[in-house]
Amino acid sequence: MWDSVRSLVGGGTTVLLTTQYLEEADQLADRISLVDAGRVVADGTADELKAAIGGDRIDVVLRDAGQLGTAVALLPVPEDAVTVDSDRRLLSAPVTDRMAALAGVVRALEEAGVEAEDIALRRPTLDEVFLRLTGHDDRVKEAA
Repeated sequence: MWDSVRSLVGGGTTVLLTTQYLEEADQLADRISLVDAGRVVADGTADELKAAIGGDRIDVVLRDAGQLGTAVALLPVPEDAVTVDSDRRLLSAPVTDRMAALAGVVRALEEAGVEAEDIALRRPTLDEVFLRLTGHDDRVKEAA
């Protein structure tokens, strides 16, 4: 089905697609309107929407979940900007200068004796954009 949609768009046809699967919208759409409770909360290209919440992110997976608190304080952002997933031992934070942030985080973790299993730079997903722009991510944090 998605091949058919891509073919139509490739041939110059405008396609209006409604989906809850924002990954598909990211791959298929030239423009995206995010709707919450019947209202458009944001509109733009995928890159414009992602940039609206701070651009790149750094993800750090720690070897020891007991060091999450220590590692949060080492990231180059205010602590309330860091998303913590204890089950996955994952910290995620927005960064502006991606390479400087990566080098700084690696250095800070090493100096503090905090061992990371993985560190990655990435763009935010449209799901993260939606949750941040609608305030739904705050409700998820409160429930945790």
